Amino acid sequence: MKSITININDDKLATKIIRLLKSFKNEGLEIVSKEDMNNFKLLKATRHEESISFDEYLA
Repeated sequence: MKSITININDDKLATKIIRLLKSFKNEGLEIVSKEDMNNFKLLKATRHEESISFDEYLA
């Protein structure tokens, strides 16, 4: 799987880009925000643990 990060400062342009990318979802494209990806990584780190240390969570 390949990942791409796109930084867009203009909200109108971001909306257009996301609309375009959504048209490729049926072809297997997955759209995940950077914030969501960071949360997924934290969740994965705690998959086999009951909790994660606060310092590790802040990292």
